Amino acid sequence: MKRFTVAILVNNQFGVLNRVTSMFRRRQFNITSLAVSETESTQFSRITIQSEGDEITKQQLINQLYKLPDVKSVLEFNPDETVSRELLLVKVKNDPEARSGLTAASDAYEGKIVDYTKESIIIQMVGDTRKINNFVKLMKDFEILEICRTGIISLERGATTIDKNVFI
Repeated sequence: MKRFTVAILVNNQFGVLNRVTSMFRRRQFNITSLAVSETESTQFSRITIQSEGDEITKQQLINQLYKLPDVKSVLEFNPDETVSRELLLVKVKNDPEARSGLTAASDAYEGKIVDYTKESIIIQMVGDTRKINNFVKLMKDFEILEICRTGIISLERGATTIDKNVFI
């Protein structure tokens, strides 16, 4: 199945995220990534969702989103015209024999060591999903203690903004 990403501009109100995700559940759409935050205006929040499906499934999803009263705009991202990033924090065991390899891997992927204790090292990585996935695969050579990832966040290149598509 093909992955696609949409941004949804919604009223910044209690319960809106629940209503959006409940629509996914009712329609049996799988969410592979989810990120939510307030926007440049406290009136709105932005929900960025990545899901999977064919073109018909994607269009059904977008049509259902537009039916929700708190949804003000939906923007489907074209991967070629989008800057997308996610954040990874990975905690690995601080093993003296593996430390130089761990540091080298972090440097090669432009990671940053953000915490260093006798027991563990936490590396922060920002990048596209492929970069994050590749780094996680590489980290499996070490003793991973814990992983935490944000959902994908995306902005369309150029002057287009999600609020230019707002409908009332």
